[in-house]
Amino acid sequence: MTEQQQKTPYDLPDASGLTIGILGGTGDQGKGLARRFALAGHRVTIGSRKAERAQAAAGELGADLPVSGAENPVAAGESDVVIVAVPWDGHKATLESLRAELAGKIVVDCVNPLGFEKGKGAFALPVEEGSAAEQAAAVLPDSRVVAAFHHVSARLLLDPGVDEMELDVLVLGNDREATDLVQALAGRIPGMRGVYGGRLHNAHQIEAFTANLISMNRRYKAHAGLRITDV
Repeated sequence: MTEQQQKTPYDLPDASGLTIGILGGTGDQGKGLARRFALAGHRVTIGSRKAERAQAAAGELGADLPVSGAENPVAAGESDVVIVAVPWDGHKATLESLRAELAGKIVVDCVNPLGFEKGKGAFALPVEEGSAAEQAAAVLPDSRVVAAFHHVSARLLLDPGVDEMELDVLVLGNDREATDLVQALAGRIPGMRGVYGGRLHNAHQIEAFTANLISMNRRYKAHAGLRITDV
């Protein structure tokens, strides 16, 4: 769907045929997203530095799902959309090593730069570029970087007893075609909705808010996400 064809902000493109690669897919967040997108009918490749780890993670999700495992360059190069779910301390180096494979692709960064202090909980870390997403955009000048999926509970993503993810995903980026596609991709997961949240320079507060959510969830023993009203 072209920009001229779109009538309202709610008109989004068809994302049903996209293949998805997940860097850091052996962690709970990446593996949970892989599971949900596979259940929605997408072919997913979990990426890791070692193919064996990626293949083991894919196997844990079940042989009936269209999920495979490969080294990060393969997962990045063979997918239409690539989700970055690596640990913050390896974020920049991982993306630098995959610059060629990610060129021309939509790269969805869901990394939250957080620190953890005993007795005080999670807190946002300063990022020279402003945010993890902006760091990704700086490292990947030939990619279309979008920030999304920061506030999704990994435990709920992996829970077979949870049929629908009742939450909104804030989607940020400078390329409206790319953000529209990621909004549509979020909506492929039952109960989930993608909501445009602004340009990429607003990603810092979205990433940092994850620390507040962690505090809420610890206090109330919950797995809360976000819902945006009146949209």
